[in-house]
Amino acid sequence: TDLSQDFREGEIQGIKILLAEDNVVNQRIARRLLEKQGCHVTGAGSGREVLDYLEKDHFDLILMDASMPDLDGLEATQIIRKNEAKTGAHIPIIALTARAMQEDKQKCLDAGMDAYVIKPIDRKNLYETISNTLKKG
Repeated sequence: TDLSQDFREGEIQGIKILLAEDNVVNQRIARRLLEKQGCHVTGAGSGREVLDYLEKDHFDLILMDASMPDLDGLEATQIIRKNEAKTGAHIPIIALTARAMQEDKQKCLDAGMDAYVIKPIDRKNLYETISNTLKKG
């Protein structure tokens, strides 16, 4: 494999990822990429579902589609960060966004996301972003 030297194969193995993506095809593609690296993936179809899963389970990282119906990724992130303010916890959240404009990136970061990956997903970029985000803590 020609992943850059920044990312080592197996580096994100075993991590639990909550994948929030309302597009079934996109969710399937992302899940396959993540499972190839040995990640455990739980799929959520909306921001509301993300919040439900977080109440029941622990995840190492959330991959959050920025635009979802019902409750979008930005709003869901703001709610998560507000709840964390009470507990002192911090779950890394990476935005999945099809919009690569600077202000969109800024919106994601302003909402409390730690990083973003632009769709269509580039696997090397996805792995590196997850790895780097987890390293930052």
